Amino acid sequence: MKTKQTSTKRLRLVILIAMTSLYFSVAFAPDNLLTTNLSQPGINAKIFYSVTVDNNNTKWFLSESGIVSFNGEKWELHSISALQGKELRDIEFDATSGATGFWIATSAGVVNLKSLAGNGSATTFTTDNAILGSNNARFVSIGPNKTRWVGTDKGVAVYKEDKWLELRYDDLYPEMLWDAFPMTALSASVTGDTVYAATSGIGVSRIFIPAGVDAISGASEYAIWGPIVMPSDDVKSFHLDKKGVKWLGTDLGIARHIGDDTLDNWTIYSTDEGLVNNYVQTITDDNDGKIWFGTKGGISVFDGSGFTNYTTANGLNSNNILCLSVDKQGVVWIGTDNGVNSFSNGTFNSFK
Repeated sequence: MKTKQTSTKRLRLVILIAMTSLYFSVAFAPDNLLTTNLSQPGINAKIFYSVTVDNNNTKWFLSESGIVSFNGEKWELHSISALQGKELRDIEFDATSGATGFWIATSAGVVNLKSLAGNGSATTFTTDNAILGSNNARFVSIGPNKTRWVGTDKGVAVYKEDKWLELRYDDLYPEMLWDAFPMTALSASVTGDTVYAATSGIGVSRIFIPAGVDAISGASEYAIWGPIVMPSDDVKSFHLDKKGVKWLGTDLGIARHIGDDTLDNWTIYSTDEGLVNNYVQTITDDNDGKIWFGTKGGISVFDGSGFTNYTTANGLNSNNILCLSVDKQGVVWIGTDNGVNSFSNGTFNSFK
């Protein structure tokens, strides 16, 4: 009997020690670590709203906690002094010839980081040292020929071949227009000399650098009053695919435009054609030429003839899709308001 009591006491002691160890390991663990897929270390961030991929295939996200990277093995939260105190809006890696690292739109100008490793070498552009309509930068988009476009709450600016170009399009797009109809997305063309600025209420503004002119002085618009076949002038996303096809995501569905004739070759897609949700927030194309649409109600993938839809029932962390990108191995990366998913070989992986 004494032996049984002793064994019972020892067992209780072992359990108590184990529980105490578990408590301290959880209560005093670094607060920037979570568990993803029960085994992979993650970051204490939930909302992932912008993503870019660098030459090493590392994925870089903007989150409510700051800049988060994933190199395929490790998640890391980065502290960059040049970004401290700034609200981060958009990030893009410069993969062009003569690349200069990352460009980040912030609430206090646009920041060019040579690297996000360590503290990096940074240059901050504001209205004091650049031709920007405002320091309230919202989007960045990079085209070839060393062309970096910046979207602010007052319009667009461009940094080409290491200098800022003059802005001469105010007759068509005055600053007050951008105040009334805020920019919602920015996408440079394949030539880099044109940028498409999606807006909330007046369609898409196409702004360009005319040949031989050292300034932004050309502009036109894609809008219903064009007359152009679009489901809505409240455009939430814009994407140029690898074939040069323009995809516009709106609050009422998708518009596809093929070719250079502004008025012709428009096609509309909505839930009536199989789209999972009409509020389209982000668009990309994968290595197979399929177009991915991130909506407030899940993901739709268009193969040219029809849609395949994915929701939380298929493994998404959330149906509210905020950003999409495809890495160098063809993996699709999905930022949501509840962590990150990746999609490869027909399977969703969850990181949250």
